[in-house]
Amino acid sequence: MTESPDARTALAWTHTARFLTTASKLDQLPVSELPEIAFVGRSNAGKSTAINTLAQQKRLAFASKTPGRTQHINLFHLGPKDAPDTLFADLPGYGYAAVARTAKLRWQQVMADYLEIRRSLSGVVLMVDSRLGFTELDQQLLQFVAPRVGTGEVKLLVLLTKADKLSRKEADAAVRAATDVLAQVSTDDADVSLSLFSALKKSGVGDAAETLYGWVHAPAAAVAAAAADPTDPAE
Repeated sequence: MTESPDARTALAWTHTARFLTTASKLDQLPVSELPEIAFVGRSNAGKSTAINTLAQQKRLAFASKTPGRTQHINLFHLGPKDAPDTLFADLPGYGYAAVARTAKLRWQQVMADYLEIRRSLSGVVLMVDSRLGFTELDQQLLQFVAPRVGTGEVKLLVLLTKADKLSRKEADAAVRAATDVLAQVSTDDADVSLSLFSALKKSGVGDAAETLYGWVHAPAAAVAAAAADPTDPAE
């Protein structure tokens, strides 16, 4: 699949992702001034695979053969090694039946707190299995971050994963159903995106990378362009 020049730039950026640290509690996470983009999703929604595909690395995010086993927040730096510009945060998958109830409740609270109060959080990528659509757990997680999405403080990208398993008609229906759900959190200030995604077919990968790259770099580029434009009436 041929990517646009903008997508190639974005994918070169996501390819720089490298492991920084891991934490089981919020107070173990480093304080950072870098924008942080969190990846969340049900345990079998293809979250780790999507991260690895975006980064073009096979084992950046650990995809356990036992979904729900990973119970840590893993942070990754992006950008130049001597001057990283972004953090990716891989949050534990949620909703897997084999995980003990006490662990589920503890992680539900950690994730809720992270999405509601993590100061450096600037974007959330929510992975939803395109065959199932928004489950009750997906909608619950959406509500954790909805207040910050509504004000524009946190941007949201929903990836409908495993889209290669759908027919065109099914894919169109999945997009319509997800759009209806996202209307609940959309406001004039919100930045909410939705895309079909297939790690197997590599479809939607360039678009997703471009969206994330734009979240971090577009504001700076816009400021630079405005400063360089002699016709700008903002004086």
